[in-house]
Amino acid sequence: MSAPSRAPPPVATAPAPDAVKPDLPAPPKKAAEAKPAPPVESAPPPVVVGVPEEPVVGAPEEEAVAEAEPPEPEGGSGPPAEAPPPSRGLGGADTSPGSPPPPAPAPAMPPPGGGTAAEEKKDGFDIVPIYYGTDRAEAATEKRLDYGPNRGRKLILGQALVTVPKTHVQPQIERPWAIKIPYFDITLYEEDEDPDKHFTMKELKAQTREELLALVRARLAKSERFKDHAIVFVHGYNTTFDNGIYRTAQIAYDLKFDGAPFHYSWPSGGGLSSYTYDRESSGQSVPYMREFFDLVIKESGAKRVSVIAHSMGNQPALQVLRDIKSSSPPGVVISQIILAAPDVDRDNFENIAKEISGLANGITLYAASNDFALNASRRFHGGVPRAGDVPTEGPLVLPGIDTIDVTAVSTDSFGLNHSGYAENNALINDLQLLIQTGERPPEKRVPLLEKVGTPAGDYWRYPAQR
Repeated sequence: MSAPSRAPPPVATAPAPDAVKPDLPAPPKKAAEAKPAPPVESAPPPVVVGVPEEPVVGAPEEEAVAEAEPPEPEGGSGPPAEAPPPSRGLGGADTSPGSPPPPAPAPAMPPPGGGTAAEEKKDGFDIVPIYYGTDRAEAATEKRLDYGPNRGRKLILGQALVTVPKTHVQPQIERPWAIKIPYFDITLYEEDEDPDKHFTMKELKAQTREELLALVRARLAKSERFKDHAIVFVHGYNTTFDNGIYRTAQIAYDLKFDGAPFHYSWPSGGGLSSYTYDRESSGQSVPYMREFFDLVIKESGAKRVSVIAHSMGNQPALQVLRDIKSSSPPGVVISQIILAAPDVDRDNFENIAKEISGLANGITLYAASNDFALNASRRFHGGVPRAGDVPTEGPLVLPGIDTIDVTAVSTDSFGLNHSGYAENNALINDLQLLIQTGERPPEKRVPLLEKVGTPAGDYWRYPAQR
């Protein structure tokens, strides 16, 4: 007996038209999905007609863009791979491909005044360029180029950029405070450098002859106060390379010198115990210093050159000046020769003074009885006064040279490692007027000077401080 046949499943029909709400919005189109695997043979599911689908949660209101259909995996059809969860960036933002980009961060607030942060920062220092020549040997250091006390036996040229704090007080050289053991190169403590408080070496760079001359000529072209004027400073005993550069920068800064400031650094030992070494070392530097002076006088483009030599630096400087007297080119004038506390034998100084007579518009001898270097030299030479000393009978007075006794105001404006700093800047003021105007006799430019008559001639002196 055969089984009774079953009726096919009923097919659902759409509801009557009046059963559908007329204002129901049309459903959004659904993005294309991956192709499903063929279904297992069974009765087909009921087909629902006219029932709106649920919208996809989080889908945008506008029509979604269908993605490309992924290929079927090898080995036949199967269930589609489950989509990975969306990637989340910092803050939980969805960074999956195709997701909308996260909102851009708010722009940083500009600094007050409308400029950049760097523009708003005000430096507390000025920069002074110093054009140097030296016959020191380079010293090995990891931090920067440096020159030590050893002799290099050749001329090296370069430029130093020195920072001078805007709080600078004439004629000091503000350097980090330090505790050192005298006569030994041992530092127990030293304050950190700060260009807003100290003279510092911002840059030190060796230059070729052509590079240095290009820098010098560019500066001279902009000079106004000291138009086309160059000064050359030669340091004295017990002076390191850096200290000589700082002293040159201090002199140029205090003079408000906008010409070209040069410095010659001969290989001083830079210590109190190096007097004998310094004396011999200064003498061997003469040919290299002569080459440097020739560059300044003949090639720099300066139309006026003033020379300032201090202490033991007078020994080689005077020899060089004597040698070049007959070789300076036309149109170049050695304006002033300033010999500050010269550590030179008196008789030898007198001989050289006669030979350089007429080389410059004027020669000035600053003498002092309290110069530290001269006191050391006098002891070394058995108590015999030097050319820059002021013994009981008075300073050295020679024809063609203005001698000024500066004991009352000190010569510390020229030396870094000598006694305490001068308490006034009288010597700097006179130096400025002397280089700028060349006015003579000295009491015309410095009325407070006292004129003193002697059998050898007149000299001038600063009155004692009260």
